[in-house]
Amino acid sequence: MKIINEDITIDSKGHSDIIDITHQVKEKVSSSRLKNGSVLVFVPGATGSVTTMEYEPGLIADMQAALERLAPKKLEYDHNLKWGDGNGHSHIRASMLGPSLAVPFTNGQLILGTWQQIIFIDMDNRPRSRELVVQITGE
Repeated sequence: MKIINEDITIDSKGHSDIIDITHQVKEKVSSSRLKNGSVLVFVPGATGSVTTMEYEPGLIADMQAALERLAPKKLEYDHNLKWGDGNGHSHIRASMLGPSLAVPFTNGQLILGTWQQIIFIDMDNRPRSRELVVQITGE
């Protein structure tokens, strides 16, 4: 069993910016030369998430609207009262979706559904540059 650690740099607009990272993850798995295993994508930080969805304009808008319904920006959050940074909603949203995703691969190919892409969502209330951790485990 071999473990390879890589990273992906993402520049986001913040405000629940949804970015398709499938291609970058596929490249990391391909360059690892491992045939079978799994890849873990993890975002260090408390205001980002990694998940899957069909990456198309309608669902991107739907996801952003759903996040707003679940943790509205304009609510009063104790976090904002304590820290004054206005991103209490960002932390709640990210916690609900989670910071990581594991995807298996066989013969060097990610096992994803036809319309399934790996996405990063930057929930913070400002643009950010993020370093995502990509850990590839396999043989």
